[in-house]
Amino acid sequence: MEDFEKKVSIKDSMEIEQENSNCSKRNEILNLLRKFLEIQQRRAQAYSKLKTGFSEYMKSGGELAYQQLCSEITVEFNDCSKQVLEMESLFLNPDYCRVDLAELLRAIQTQEKQKLHLTATIQVLKKAGCPSERLMNHENCSFKKPMEHECVHLQEITEAAGTEEAELNAEYDNALKEAIRGVQDAVTAINEHLEEVRYEIAALETE
Repeated sequence: MEDFEKKVSIKDSMEIEQENSNCSKRNEILNLLRKFLEIQQRRAQAYSKLKTGFSEYMKSGGELAYQQLCSEITVEFNDCSKQVLEMESLFLNPDYCRVDLAELLRAIQTQEKQKLHLTATIQVLKKAGCPSERLMNHENCSFKKPMEHECVHLQEITEAAGTEEAELNAEYDNALKEAIRGVQDAVTAINEHLEEVRYEIAALETE
């Protein structure tokens, strides 16, 4: 009888220990997922800062301030990506064995990378401007009098020249629209994945 009671006691102790271990892992996963949402918030703030800075650059033309901002944003995004990669690695660890969460974070990372690339593309296109509206550079023109010069850009307006300009403008518009659409698609995909993260957090909290 005494041996039986000992076995029951040992079994109960092991079950309690296992339950405590599961609870500890659940809390650790919860903390990681909450931290991930905080990182996503940092990314959103960085994008807002970049958007504001680019708008100011387009108005004032402050190249130095804009380049400095781009450098700061790059550092911020790199730090966010580094932390998420560390989380992915933890979820793949046998202690957690949550491949599903690692894949979820990886999917968001992929879309974030696409979003950043296309955002940069949009800004480059907007900086360059529509082909027909770009300022001409007159450094190759010849100056015969102090206030007069022979402009090399003057040419006979022909139907062919007009068609070429129209084609360039169309290519520019299509590239800009495609990049904007790509950003919107990436944002939609990211938001859907974030809903999955929040659902996982809610499920863990109710266990």
